Amino acid sequence: MKAVVMAGGEGTRLRPMTANQPKPLLPLVNRPIMEHVLRLLKRHGFSETVVTVQFLAALIRNYFGDGEELGMSLSYATEEIPLGTAGSVKNAEEALRDGRFLVISGDALTDIDLTDMVRFHERNGALVTIGLKRVPNPLEFGIIIVDDAGRVQRFLEKPTWGQVFSDTVNTGIYVMEPEVLEHVAAGEPVDWSGDVFPALLADGAPLFGYVADCYWEDVGTHESYLKAQADMLSGQVGIDLDGFEVSPGVWVAEGAEVDAEAVLKGPLYIGDYAKVEAGVELREYTVLGSNVVVKEGAFLHRAIVHDNVFVAPATNLRGCVVGKNTDIMAGARVEEGAVIGDECVIEAEAYVSSGVKVYPFKTIEAGAVVNTSVIWESRGQRNLFGPRGVSGLVNVEITPELAVRLASAYATTLKKGTTVVTGRDVSRAARTLKRAVNSALTASAINVHDLEATPLTVARFETGRQDAVGGIYVRTTLGDPQGVDILFLDPGGADLSQNAQRKLERVFGRQEYRRAFPGEIAELTYPPRVVETYTRDLLRRVDISGVREAGLKIVLDCAGGVASLVLPSLLGKVGVEVLTRNAGLDEANPTETLAERMRDLERLGDLVSSSRAAFGVRFDPVGERISLVDENGELVGDDRALLVMLDLVAAERGAHRERHGEPARVALPVTTTRVAEQVCRFHGVEVEWTSTSQDVLTKAAAQRGVIFAGDGRGGFLMPEFSGTVDGIAAFVRLVGLVARTRLTLSQIDRRIPDAHLLRRSVPTPWAAKGGVMRHVVEAAGGRTVDTTDGVRVVEDDGRWVLVLPDPAEAVTHVWAEGPDTDAAQALLEEWAVVVERAGT
Repeated sequence: MKAVVMAGGEGTRLRPMTANQPKPLLPLVNRPIMEHVLRLLKRHGFSETVVTVQFLAALIRNYFGDGEELGMSLSYATEEIPLGTAGSVKNAEEALRDGRFLVISGDALTDIDLTDMVRFHERNGALVTIGLKRVPNPLEFGIIIVDDAGRVQRFLEKPTWGQVFSDTVNTGIYVMEPEVLEHVAAGEPVDWSGDVFPALLADGAPLFGYVADCYWEDVGTHESYLKAQADMLSGQVGIDLDGFEVSPGVWVAEGAEVDAEAVLKGPLYIGDYAKVEAGVELREYTVLGSNVVVKEGAFLHRAIVHDNVFVAPATNLRGCVVGKNTDIMAGARVEEGAVIGDECVIEAEAYVSSGVKVYPFKTIEAGAVVNTSVIWESRGQRNLFGPRGVSGLVNVEITPELAVRLASAYATTLKKGTTVVTGRDVSRAARTLKRAVNSALTASAINVHDLEATPLTVARFETGRQDAVGGIYVRTTLGDPQGVDILFLDPGGADLSQNAQRKLERVFGRQEYRRAFPGEIAELTYPPRVVETYTRDLLRRVDISGVREAGLKIVLDCAGGVASLVLPSLLGKVGVEVLTRNAGLDEANPTETLAERMRDLERLGDLVSSSRAAFGVRFDPVGERISLVDENGELVGDDRALLVMLDLVAAERGAHRERHGEPARVALPVTTTRVAEQVCRFHGVEVEWTSTSQDVLTKAAAQRGVIFAGDGRGGFLMPEFSGTVDGIAAFVRLVGLVARTRLTLSQIDRRIPDAHLLRRSVPTPWAAKGGVMRHVVEAAGGRTVDTTDGVRVVEDDGRWVLVLPDPAEAVTHVWAEGPDTDAAQALLEEWAVVVERAGT
């Protein structure tokens, strides 16, 4: 039986270690990752192996040759272009036609029992058997659910937390019958998990999952690279180490010289012909490569030092990686998470800060304090995007320097000469940061249409209307005057999708930004009459018939924000009598706390009732979301406001579409009360349930036949005008609906059934989230399970509970709805206990 080792990956997340060598050749305790894989294959009888190569293929071929030194027979299949996980195996089809074969990654560390996996495959008569492993964080892998017999039921490649339904992931190790290659197109990129396996599963092919009780680490990041070495030294991996264990946990290879006065605190490894002088202190999880010299007084702790490195006296290396042929001179210091590339020189007394990446062939001058990677920028951050874009404290976490790096990364993902729209709220911090953004974009050959201070809704509209490829909007964090959000928009003006965010994060993390030549510096322009264009289009597309005849009086609260820049030109054309408060732009206080918001809503209610207005509307500071107050001055909560708007739109647009023979639908997140379904059913409208992700809701609203969408947090989408959340458009739509229906908001609210939907947030460690979701699926038993977002379990009597991991915080949210509050509370308590137990 033959094996295929996939060794074509570039390992971009491991740069600069992989800047001039392929990822499979990175050393783990002094052996390339791929050599550990080949030795595992040989132990299980796979002596004839095909290696698929693409990136720096010659280096892999030169190192391993024909495999004779390992007692194996190696051949190579070279890809001219990257062909994906399945395409690369298809490229080696000539050598695999004569029987069953095994596929394994050449850049992951494992001690999986391949013999037992093959037996499992044979016993089940499988076409494909997928090696599976349970991991704490399944986000970067393909997750899979199998039944009790091991047959694959469902899988999803690289999910978000809302899509996690198991912690069992695809290891990239497969046992396959040769017939599977008939399902792979030749000469084009094809992926097993993304293309082949879904098709096979849909056809009912026998796909099985072998859940391995083994060690497995996908060495894809600097953190996992350090972890794999530590795990090997700790004995967690069933792999033999070269050399002699001279004391517990201290391994010394052949020819190494270690002075008796050196302090060694294992587990650690000293490579062949390395030299460690007196006075050196080597602490836990340190690895020295071949021919490394460590001089007197040096201190190394959790340092990974590759071959032929010179470490001078009094140096200090902690939790870092040092590439081969590098010199670390006297008194130099390299801190946690730093990576020094091959053939660098770190001169005397230099200080390389935590997380800095120094690319190959660089020199750090003596005494320099290096806080930036290579030449340009400082380290990338984890979890760059949160629920509000890129967020943080002004001038602490979000600085002009960070804004420049973010905009540079964004520009690198775009073509030179294209256009991006930028805008901001009224705050001084947003103005400062947007200027930094504009500079970075134009310096990267991206033209900028700067809208200056404008509602976010107008920025979204202008991005979708112009020939722009995207947009950036800077605003103060809602409820936190010390915070700021940087939002990135797609060509339609919506928030970037998860995939686009990941692409931007990869560029930002690698810190390899594009720079324009002097003649390519782009233009910064200020488009005229943007508000007039927005207002004209809004009134042309949104129905305001009957408004003037109704004689409505409305009270508006602009919250001191940028909505007041649009409303004056809009209100005169709508035909309503308006009383406006907080209409001035407040640069010093661009947002408000929850207490201030509730206070202003109470004052708005007093004005509405005392002036006998039809209703009141309060915009958020960027005009994106609205809060409603009825004619009695009572606040209409966000959940009820969604039902009120839904009832009005469904009654009018649903009847219209039914008369014209077109089915009408609304898009709502799965966290919405199922009372919404009752409302829609009454008006002959269908509900399309979506995930809570804003970009998914936006895409659903853009589909044909969708007449309305809302997120339950004051955000409404009016598809006839815009495909994004727009508070100003929602206000205009509401005015027209109320005018024509001749009912008050309280009357509309009263005709809608009460909802009994409760929510609780349960603290959940990040490492336990995948396991929590698996336990929830298991606890559901035979009940109906919906995995649109999180896991929704529906009881036989219609009660339901939704368990959804938070993407930004270490909590899991639980929603429960029942026919009354007591039933909902009981259901919430029951499932909160399931989540709590699974998370401990």
